[in-house]
Amino acid sequence: MDEHDLLGAVERQFVGLTSATSMRAGAGGHPCQGLYWTPKGQRPKTAVIATHYNVDFAEHYIAPYFAARGYGFLGWNTRFRGNEDLFLLESALIDIGAGMTWLRSQGVERIVVLGNSGGGSLMGAYQAEAIAPTLAADQKGAAQDALSALPKGDLYISLNAHQGRPEVLTDWMDASVVDEGDPVATDESLNPFNPDNGPPYSQDFITRYRAAQRARNQRITDWAKAELKRLNDAGTPDRIFPMFRVWGDLRCMDPSIDPSDRVTPLCYAGHPARANRTPSIGRNNMLRTWLSMWSLETSKCQGAPHLKKFDLPALVIQSMADTGVFPSDARAIHGFIGSKDKTLEFLPGAHYFEDSRQHRDRVMDLMDGWIRARS
Repeated sequence: MDEHDLLGAVERQFVGLTSATSMRAGAGGHPCQGLYWTPKGQRPKTAVIATHYNVDFAEHYIAPYFAARGYGFLGWNTRFRGNEDLFLLESALIDIGAGMTWLRSQGVERIVVLGNSGGGSLMGAYQAEAIAPTLAADQKGAAQDALSALPKGDLYISLNAHQGRPEVLTDWMDASVVDEGDPVATDESLNPFNPDNGPPYSQDFITRYRAAQRARNQRITDWAKAELKRLNDAGTPDRIFPMFRVWGDLRCMDPSIDPSDRVTPLCYAGHPARANRTPSIGRNNMLRTWLSMWSLETSKCQGAPHLKKFDLPALVIQSMADTGVFPSDARAIHGFIGSKDKTLEFLPGAHYFEDSRQHRDRVMDLMDGWIRARS
């Protein structure tokens, strides 16, 4: 069926909920909001839930495809939709738990946890904490109770997902930044847009560049920890700070690194040289948010520790024309997953399969068949 017929075969229900640690706003808004997509006139027994760190997933592109095939699909948002600078992992997991509980209340017997794009590591962290809680110990009251009893999903799908929030930001960072307070200051010996350096980039440059990316992440972390202590000692809880130049992944310019079918030069925000000079992902952060979401040293939003806990069937899908998630990411995610029943599939298409309706149908065929085979 075409797009018009697809939407005509499904229904959408707005869902607004509070969670254990976030109440309804005075103006009326619920902290957790989303759309529940279902086949017309049906109450599905199997449903999918997808959430992102800050991107609104209520109208997720794959939702009507699932609903048209008899599934429920909850495109779910936590209190941090549009508020990336305030993100805290523990609160987000509690909000996802509210959506999971709501699905069960609708008669859903089997839930597929879908980790798509940046939301992959978030949903992975959710499922891991539902299997074996670790974050509850540092909480009190309602937060501790909620994190100790998160409802589990039954199946997990990783769809064009990044390995983790700190990993993807570090991979994308422009390593030539020499002053976080100055968007212009550059170490030309590490500048990926200096033609003297490439592309193509030498193995020596790649090695130095990757090390410098990790060093940049660590410098920000060291500063954030010291600044947070300084503020707290003075009675100030937190502060916001900007971040510049985060579209410097060498793979976006050099197709020989982590080869795939992607177009170069290209990133999600267009040409990397232009995108890198424009505020984008991670552009604003609270100190606690940096330490919770982006820091390689302190963030619990890294994929590997969570995926290793998995004991449920898992499917990892990667499209080969993706310009921001690469074959090595999919292989790493598949390798991290602790489940015995795990599958890795590579398909044609862009990040959201937006380049072809045929590509969207194909990935939907794959997920549908995989889920039904585990009924």
